[in-house]
Amino acid sequence: MDHLKTQGISLPKLGLGTFRMQGDACRAAVESALSIGYRHLDTAEMYANEEPIGSAVASSRVPRDELHVTTKVWHENLAPDAIRRAFDASLKKLRLDHVDLYLVHWPSKAANWGAVFETLMKLKEEGRTRAIGVANFTTALLKVAVEDIKAPIACNQVEYHAMLDQSKVLGYLQAKSIPLVAYCPLAQGRIASDPVLAEIGARHGATAAQVALKWLLDQDGVAAIPKASRRESQQANLDALKITLDDSDRKKIAALSKDRRCVNPGFAPAWD
Repeated sequence: MDHLKTQGISLPKLGLGTFRMQGDACRAAVESALSIGYRHLDTAEMYANEEPIGSAVASSRVPRDELHVTTKVWHENLAPDAIRRAFDASLKKLRLDHVDLYLVHWPSKAANWGAVFETLMKLKEEGRTRAIGVANFTTALLKVAVEDIKAPIACNQVEYHAMLDQSKVLGYLQAKSIPLVAYCPLAQGRIASDPVLAEIGARHGATAAQVALKWLLDQDGVAAIPKASRRESQQANLDALKITLDDSDRKKIAALSKDRRCVNPGFAPAWD
């Protein structure tokens, strides 16, 4: 498994997304993923599944220093005291003494970004999170965090897949050596039925989804966190790492329509 080095941490390029996984089903999915080799888990306070993930991690007996765990603070909890309360609650549910990455989940126009990142940096200094970062930040907001506040941003997690153009934000992140972590990397299942990706997959003995995932992971500074509840899907995502795409494949993928956003950012008031 390839890793991305960022702000003192080593981030596995392929992780397990857990949005909309709940309860025992979530615990079973995480246990399965850890048993077949996943070492990067992504959750958030908003997902309401940190407790089953914590149970799965505890029962897995995977050494803590081999595991990367990301969680996030919701946009309604961005006042300094609220961040600390949310962080303490997440850590308790996860049964961990630290997380590897703590993200601002969505931007908010009500946020005082100086105070937000000062609080996050204090959590990092205290050793309670190894790194801090953001999710769903536009290039304008990234500039505030990175250039104005000079926060040590370890990643920006955004929707990114073969049907969505993220060249603007990716270009900025690459120029600053900040990884992009792609959520919805399979466009919530839409990728699977794309005939171009299926045709490429057929030539490689792979599925359309595996092709799309490898296309992402081949890019410099890009990690991906596909959600996969079933062991077969988790293994298929791992097996995507074995595919070798050529220039012809990449040209065909580049020619796909790139306007298929799955997650509507409209409710996040600071999106532009």
